[in-house]
Amino acid sequence: AVAEVKLRDDQYTLDHMRAFGMYNYLHLDSWYQDNVYYVDQFGRVMNLSVTLDTALQKPREVFRLPTDLTAYDNRLCASIHFSSSTWVTLSDGTGRLFLIKSGKRGNGASEKWEIAFNEELGSPFVIAHSISFVKSDTHSVAVLLLRVEKDELDTKGSGFHITLEWVTIAEISKEGDHRYEIFKRRVLQGKSVPHYAAIEPNGDGLMILSYKPFKFMQDEDNKLEENNDAEATNEKKDPLYYWQQTEDDVTITVHIPQDITKDDIKVHFSPDNICVTLKDQPPLMEGKLYSSVDHESCTWIIRENKSLEISLMKKNEGPRWPELIIGDTRGEFIMDSSQCSEITESLMHLTSEVMNPNPEKENPPCNAQELEECDAFLEDSASLCRFDGDTLKVTHVINLGSNQYLFSVVVDPREMPCFCLRHDVDALLWQPHSDQPENMWEHIATFNALGYVQASKQDKKFMACAPDYSYAALCECLRRVFIYRQPTPLSTVLYNRKEGRQVGQVAKQLVATLEANDPILGFQATSERLFVLTTKTLFLIKVSSGN
Repeated sequence: AVAEVKLRDDQYTLDHMRAFGMYNYLHLDSWYQDNVYYVDQFGRVMNLSVTLDTALQKPREVFRLPTDLTAYDNRLCASIHFSSSTWVTLSDGTGRLFLIKSGKRGNGASEKWEIAFNEELGSPFVIAHSISFVKSDTHSVAVLLLRVEKDELDTKGSGFHITLEWVTIAEISKEGDHRYEIFKRRVLQGKSVPHYAAIEPNGDGLMILSYKPFKFMQDEDNKLEENNDAEATNEKKDPLYYWQQTEDDVTITVHIPQDITKDDIKVHFSPDNICVTLKDQPPLMEGKLYSSVDHESCTWIIRENKSLEISLMKKNEGPRWPELIIGDTRGEFIMDSSQCSEITESLMHLTSEVMNPNPEKENPPCNAQELEECDAFLEDSASLCRFDGDTLKVTHVINLGSNQYLFSVVVDPREMPCFCLRHDVDALLWQPHSDQPENMWEHIATFNALGYVQASKQDKKFMACAPDYSYAALCECLRRVFIYRQPTPLSTVLYNRKEGRQVGQVAKQLVATLEANDPILGFQATSERLFVLTTKTLFLIKVSSGN
């Protein structure tokens, strides 16, 4: 049977459920079509590959974990990730990481799993992602380890935090002796299990899609400072400045210390920038303005109440500025009452109580009554962040708003995994390209109405799609599997009587009910078949494009 590890009593949070309770025990080797692996209760890594359509080989053992897993109380499930066509990362769930040279897999003759590195890396983890790359003639494997750890400082929340440890293991040659050693270990910490976390193919960065933000933790000495910082940021700081705007100007008010005189203040205007300094201190405000100003008409004065008032004349009258200085969040925008009512007026059509006040208009507004319960998200909104591996800083952030994360899938194993997001009623698949800063996320496929359909499946456990996008599928915790085919042209034309139009193509939905009483533990899709794993059975569902 599959080595399922049930959640313990002390693993009671939603994050434990997400990270370990909903773990996918079936591992698809994207480098070799129709090749899956699982770990059984004896700690054996079992492989099952489909050679011909019908010839299903018996599962064969490719590796055995050296530890007796039953001896550990607090272990997690074993996890596997295929880093390349010949390298595998493997964890036994006790906190030990194995790096394995597997030879060419998917074919008994050349596949031989040998340990190249094996080390205890602290508390138990599951492998979230791994890659193999060569840089300046050195082969390295980078791996992301996911942990849910007790957080003594978190008295208000769940009492746990999530860490992602980014470990790089590199080949070291000493006097003709080749061996692998840890080259770098870095830790990110957050407050929610990431929906998606992956290392870029060249090992230079990291992408994380999560509900709560992650950030790199410094070494132990700096950790205390970070916690103090965190407490300080939780207390609401007063804005550094307030700003207002009309159609043709912007007014900024900055409070200044009592002892500052007119001579101590320097305000520098240019068409796109502003810089304000007091005495010899570093600039108080500095940066690129949201839009251009007529810098020769800009002025500043000191008011009696010791505040500095700056007036900027907009170059282009009319458009409202959403922010003053690009990327500066230290100011607060104040609206006057006339602007408030204007904005309310302009938003009225979106929140009408009348079902459709203006039926002539395209896209009738969506009324709250029409939204079903399943459309309301549990989470406010997730963000997608890219971290730079050298600076450990975030270089890109995208707030996903209502674009709920659905699942991720490997389309091309040499690229990062794709992620699928809900866009209104549809589901869109995005391929990250870390080497193309201008086109970092490319939309590669659409599953029509999948966003809406999946929302009603209360018991869904796993979702997947074929790497050639021919279908998407989801399974419930028990027995039922739903398959959603992409629209295909019909050989005979259908006629839709109700709308009086011809239908040239149709998208089929299929439901499979498994003959099993055990819960579904693993789920993987290839272009031609679905693999569904329960505790004691592996089901294959053929999803050929023909029928």
